[in-house]
Parts: sequence; C-alpha cells; structure tokens
Amino acid sequence: MSSSSVLPVSRPVRFGVLGTYAPTLCSVARFSAGLSDGLRALGNDVDIVRISDGPDSADGELVNGSAVSVAACAARLNRGDVAVIQHQYGLYGGTHGDEVLSLIEALQIPSVVVAHEILEHPRPHERWVMERMVAMTDRVIVMSVAARDRLCGDYGVEPDKIAMIPHGGTVFSGPRLKRPSRPTLLTWGMLAPGKGVERVIDVMGSLQTVAGRPRYVVVGQTDPREAALHGDAYREACLERARSLGVADAVSFDPRSHNRASLTALIQSAAVVVLPYDSTDQVSSAILVEALANGRPVVATPFPHAVELLSGGAGILVDHDDSEALASALRRVLTQPRLAGAMAAEARQLAPDFAWSTIAGAYTTLGQRLMAERAVAEIPSPHAERTLPWR
Repeated sequence: MSSSSVLPVSRPVRFGVLGTYAPTLCSVARFSAGLSDGLRALGNDVDIVRISDGPDSADGELVNGSAVSVAACAARLNRGDVAVIQHQYGLYGGTHGDEVLSLIEALQIPSVVVAHEILEHPRPHERWVMERMVAMTDRVIVMSVAARDRLCGDYGVEPDKIAMIPHGGTVFSGPRLKRPSRPTLLTWGMLAPGKGVERVIDVMGSLQTVAGRPRYVVVGQTDPREAALHGDAYREACLERARSLGVADAVSFDPRSHNRASLTALIQSAAVVVLPYDSTDQVSSAILVEALANGRPVVATPFPHAVELLSGGAGILVDHDDSEALASALRRVLTQPRLAGAMAAEARQLAPDFAWSTIAGAYTTLGQRLMAERAVAEIPSPHAERTLPWR
C-alpha cells in the first residue's frame, strides 16, 4: 500500500494485537514486538493481548481452554479501534485452534487476521477454521504472493478480502562489521525436527578444505512443544551426527535467547545464512526476512517464501535431498567473494521493503481504511427511519 492511500483520521489508530509476546521466544512473539514497536513509533496506540504459554498466566492474558478468558480478552480488544488477530496452528486452544473463533465472534470493532501459516494440504477441520476466520474478519493479511495465491486458489477467498503486507525485519544500518576469520554458516530459530540442520552437518566434512575451515552455528532453544514431547532429542541427535561424521569441532549449538541487538550482531557475523528446512509448504519465514533485512547471502531449500524472495539473486536454492548441490552452493558463497558480494547487495536492495517502519505504515493505512469503511457502513440510510403517518 502506498502512503498516498492513507485515509486521514483525527487521532491515532488504537490497535489491539493478539498473539504471543515476550518472554515467549517464537517467531510470532518476535513479530508482535516488531509490529507493536513500529506502530507506536508512528504515533498509534497499541495494546498487546498476550496468549499465555503456561499455567502461571497473568491478568489480561488469553488462557486457552477458558471461556471466561476468551470473553475478557475480546472485551479488552473491543476498547480499541482495530483488532489484529495473529494466527498460526498451535497458538489457540480447541480442535486445531478453533477457540479463537469464539473470540473473533465477540469483537465489535474492525478486525484482521494475520495468517502466519496457510496449509497447502489441511485436514478438513483445519480448513474450516481458516475459512471461518477469513469469513468473520474484515481482512486477512498474508506475507507473500504464494500465500495470497494459495488462499485464492485453494480456499476460494476473494482477492478483495486479502491484504498482502510482508513480514517485518530489523534492517541493519550500522557500519559493516568485521567478520571472524573462521567463516560462519548460520541457522537460527526454534529448534525441532523439520529444520533440516542435519543436511548441513552432512556436508560440513566436504567444506573443511575451504580457507579458514568454516564452522556451522545453530542458534535457538528447542521449540517448547517439541521439548514437552521429546526434550532435546533432536539437538542431541544432531550433535551425535556431527561426532560420528568427524565434524564435531566444526558444528556448535547455542541454546541461548538473543535480544534484538545481539541477534543482529550474530546475523552480521555470518558469511551465509542457511535455511535447510524440510518444508515444501512454508509461505512465510521470519528468519528469511531477517537474513535479507541484514543484507546476508542465503542458501535455502525451495520452500515457497524462499523461492519468491531469492529469485532475484539474494540467495541460492537447492533441492531438499541434493547434498552435493548444498555443498556446492555453500562452497561457492564461501570461496567466491564477488558472488557473495552480489548476493549481499541484492539482499540490501530488498531490505527497505521489510523495515518495521514500512510494515507498520501499511498496517496503519489498513487500519484507517477499515475504520472509514465501518463508519460508512454504520451511517443510517436517509430512508431507513422514514415512516408514513397512516391513520
């Protein structure tokens, strides 16, 4: 949306944002923080309604399984002008998260659902939940063309119901940092099976002849849902894999939580960001956006969001099961400074589109538009109350 489409309002928009938030570490929580900070910087008011992630919930948080909490959170959101409902399967209670529908039904203000995840092959009830959310809200926000096309083509959503606003990222604007003499391959985010870390471990042996002996750093805590079921089994299996392949000294795991500044420094230290995901379905990747916002070259498997954002040259796509292609792509980035520089330059060209100030501006424009639409809809027809004095 362009700035010229902003509809002026007499006061800032009061946004209510429902989602996970700090101290939760998931990508939705980081999105909540980035968006709310960006909205406030533009003069809007923001009230975060946090989804509780444990038994020790605070007042005002959404507690899954509690109808009283659902009603209270809906009432809190209704004190604002526009409600922003973040959605990802697993966030809400009920069958496939269908408790969120009761909350949306209780809203009396314009609302949008931010679709962090749109399944290509949903189960029937998963599809029903998505379809109901779209039907009950004023707009659905998607973060990629692939997501928009999937909603239109597979779910039958009308294009006018969809707003495409990219995921935001923290654009690096400081002086370029000196990178370590030992080149770093970086993967970060919540750790769980499906992240594809083992793919990179498998090719690290073939990269040890590269100057500086590259190392692979994997940053992030184990996903809480994975930890509840299997503990750190995936991390331990990856470490054992590195030991058995003789590359334990070239692979390290950092389970710490990084704030925005330390995460930016970490990304800046990387020679290449690697996204070796199993998924062929992912239409939104916060980590991909953060890598590009930081101007870093990317090597990734061809999930939809990566195909979309890396097609211009900011990254290299490799098939999921082609270890030779993965090793070749990483070696090229590490040994060809001109190629790596061109990829980084393309990423920096894309970066301004992902700045939180840009994203917040688009949300503000949409919020103003929805308020204007609701105001027009509530103006009574000049003939609506007219009666004739039949006697």
